[in-house]
Formats: sequence, structure tokens, C-alpha cells
Amino acid sequence: MANEIGIPDALHSLKPNAKWATHDYEIEWRDAVQTEPTEAEIDAEVIRLQAEYDSQEYARNRKAEYDQLNQFEMQFDDDRDGTTTWVDKINEIKGRHPK
Repeated sequence: MANEIGIPDALHSLKPNAKWATHDYEIEWRDAVQTEPTEAEIDAEVIRLQAEYDSQEYARNRKAEYDQLNQFEMQFDDDRDGTTTWVDKINEIKGRHPK
């Protein structure tokens, strides 16, 4: 599940309320209040955001698998039956997608 972070993501992160637009892959700064970030600031923010996104791949993978489980029913059944099916499944998923 790849996601490429781009300049718009960096601008939203650096200046969340700024006004700007893109035209033919060029940024047009439209904010009279906030200063436009430098190219170096934007590049650094793209790198930071991409690293942050990449570092959470395990969590996205875990969530995709957790969402397929009927966890409340599994917990209820385990409590009723004295089993550990839910815990076993969660540990299996965590083992496939370690931090």
C-alpha cells in the first residue's frame, strides 16, 4: 500500500490555513498573511512526512486484518468457552506485521 507524499501535502502540513493553488505543476501562493515556505522547507517536510507515513506501514497492515475480524464475538466466545482464539489471532497478526 504505497503512498507518495507530495508538495501539496507538505504545504498543508507547514501552512495549514494558507491560500495557494496549483497550475500545471506550479504552486501559486495566494496568501497575503502567511509567508511562502522555501523550497528547502518544502523538500524537508516532504521527506519528514514520507518517513512518518512509511513508519506506520505495520499499523495500516494490522488494521486491515483487524477490520476483517469479528472481535467482539470472538471475545464473547472466548469468555464463554474458556478459549483464547481472539488473543491468538491478534498475536498472529502482530507477528506478521511487527513494529
